[in-house]
Amino acid sequence: MRSIWNGAISFGLVSIPIKLVNATENHSISFRQVHLADGGRIRYRKVCELDEEEVSAAEIGKAYEDADGTMIPITDEDLAQLPLPTAKTIEIVAFVPADQIDPLQMDAAYYLSANGVPAAKPYTLLREALKRSNKVALAKYALRGRERLGMLRVVDDVIAMHGLLWPDEIRAPEGVAPDSDVTVRDAELDLADALMDTLGEVDMDSLHDDYREAVEELIAAKASGETLRPAASDDSGGGKVIDLIAALENSVRAAKESRGEGEGAESAEGGMADVHPIKRTSAKKTTHRTPTGKTVTRSSGSTTAKKSAPKSTGAKKSTSTAKKAGEKSTPRKTTGKTSTPTAKKTGAKKTTTKKTTAKKQTSASSSSSSSGGTTRKTSASSRKRASA
Repeated sequence: MRSIWNGAISFGLVSIPIKLVNATENHSISFRQVHLADGGRIRYRKVCELDEEEVSAAEIGKAYEDADGTMIPITDEDLAQLPLPTAKTIEIVAFVPADQIDPLQMDAAYYLSANGVPAAKPYTLLREALKRSNKVALAKYALRGRERLGMLRVVDDVIAMHGLLWPDEIRAPEGVAPDSDVTVRDAELDLADALMDTLGEVDMDSLHDDYREAVEELIAAKASGETLRPAASDDSGGGKVIDLIAALENSVRAAKESRGEGEGAESAEGGMADVHPIKRTSAKKTTHRTPTGKTVTRSSGSTTAKKSAPKSTGAKKSTSTAKKAGEKSTPRKTTGKTSTPTAKKTGAKKTTTKKTTAKKQTSASSSSSSSGGTTRKTSASSRKRASA
């Protein structure tokens, strides 16, 4: 990289030879002014307003215009006689924490390169001291005809310098804040915090100038004779009074969708899940009556309890089926009723058997008694014959 200034860093009694290199570059597309009639380029020439003649650079000097319009000439010799200790030196005046520097003061940025081998050791010493202290160095330097304020800090392994505006060059924000008092609700702050969390961090290398790319495409199309279609304008509603809560909610939703954290991610994180209907397949149905009087229909392993007397058409089929099933299962429930006549019959049979047995016993006893009487009579007659 080409240096734009050569000098030295004054670090106490230590002098570090350095070269100043631009740390940034401008990628803006510049245009030339042309004559619309014939496309000729418009050029500016330096002309003296008194004689209206063009003046060369060697004939041009410096002057300060007073309030009344009087020109006060200032020559280069006059400026050279002014005391300017920082003409070729970056003079460090203090070391302060980085948060004491207001970002509003930031101006151009430069890299400081060690100029020569002898400068390597003191350059490395200053760099490591800045790293260990976690501080930045405030310095003064002169560039392009004026003394400036700078801040030195470490970027990777290089000392960088940011040009700073002088404190009196920073304007106070008077009349910029809203005039009226505005109250912000907690709900609005919560949505704003949610939006900030959703947007999160970003890779700085992924950011680019979309407008510049569009201009380059336009130039390329014009050069090849093509015509680009105008892009659809994005009406973001600027200047319109909107519902702040709704706008924040929509912003959070859009940010989640752009980062792939839509409804599916919300469901995975405990949000509301989508409900999809389950397709039912036909299966064989079996119906039976429960002990509580309900008709139960089983289909594909699932059991659905129904009332025994529904009114719907579909329930009629289940009722008729339940009646058939009920007829089969009726003996189980009416066991007590059917057992009564059976018991009566059985009891009657037992009673009849007892009577028959009694009669047999009576006849047997009577026969045995009669036979016993006969035996006695026979034995008595035998005794009489023997005595005779």
